[in-house]
Parts: sequence; C-alpha cells; structure tokens
Amino acid sequence: MSGGTTKRTKRRLVEDLYYRIVAQARQPVFYRDYLVPDTINGRFDMILLLTALIVRRLRAESQSEDARALADGLFEVLFADMDRSLRELGVGDIRVGKKVKAMAKAYYGRSKAYDDALDGKQPLETALARNLYGEPGAQEGAPEVPALAAYVRRTMTSLESHPLEALMAGDPGILAPSEPRQAP
Repeated sequence: MSGGTTKRTKRRLVEDLYYRIVAQARQPVFYRDYLVPDTINGRFDMILLLTALIVRRLRAESQSEDARALADGLFEVLFADMDRSLRELGVGDIRVGKKVKAMAKAYYGRSKAYDDALDGKQPLETALARNLYGEPGAQEGAPEVPALAAYVRRTMTSLESHPLEALMAGDPGILAPSEPRQAP
C-alpha cells in the first residue's frame, strides 16, 4: 500500500476487501447448513471469524509494511462499519462508543481463540462452538461444528498460499463454503 497510491485509493482498496469479506460471511450456507444463528450477533461473529483469518494471513507477512497497513485498515473499516450499523439500528450516540468498544474487545478475544486453535493450543471446534453458537459445548457435538471447523482449516490453508499481492488488490482468497455433507 506504499508507493504512489493515494490515501483515498488505499482506503477504497481496504473497503473493497472488507466488503468482500462481509459478502462471504453473509453466504446463506453458513446459516442454513452450518446452523450459525441467523441473527445480528451470528452475522457479526461470521464477519469477525473471516476477518480474523485474513488478518492472521496478513500478520504472517511480518516484513511487509503494506500487510500491516492492510490489517490495520481492515480493523478500522470493520469498526467504522459496526459504528454505522449500530446507528442505523437506532443505538443512541452515547451508547455507540461503548458498544463499539465491546465489539472490539470481542474481536480481539475471538481472534486470539481462533489463533490459539489454529496453532493447536485448543480444539477449533471449541472456539467455534463458544463464539458462533453461544457457549462451549452448545453445538460442539452437532455435525455442523466439525464441518465448519474443517471449512475454516481449508480456508486457512488456502490463505497461507494466497498471494499478498492478491490481498492487496482486494481479493480475500476465502474459499466458498460447501454444504457440510459435501465437506471433505
């Protein structure tokens, strides 16, 4: 994101990447077949999950200032969108800041849980059950949770080889979800 790119163009690239992540998170298969709750919170958590995977991929580019700037930009755009969404839902100005702060805290907690799981420190199914389905064990035994964990692992593996240049151009490289019964 360096070079001759203007600040406005950089922001537009980050926004394009973010809205592609959001479009992926809104895929009906997540709610219909993986049984992620089709609620404001469920959709928020899917956006956080996919954003956390992209940010994890960007952090792997530890020598790239552009990757760091893109990760930071994604975070800013994510929470600007959450601020806007809360206001559209009628949340008052005084409460918006507190709610956005709580959402940021949720992002960091979930992101750490997913990182720990992908690093083998805890089962990914446990993190997904707690964060997407409400509490540990809530859906852990249901076939949708292992299927969603398999999707997340496949997506992360794909992202690890996804070119940084493609991410910088707004291509998130997130795999399309398959129906759980079709997941390998």
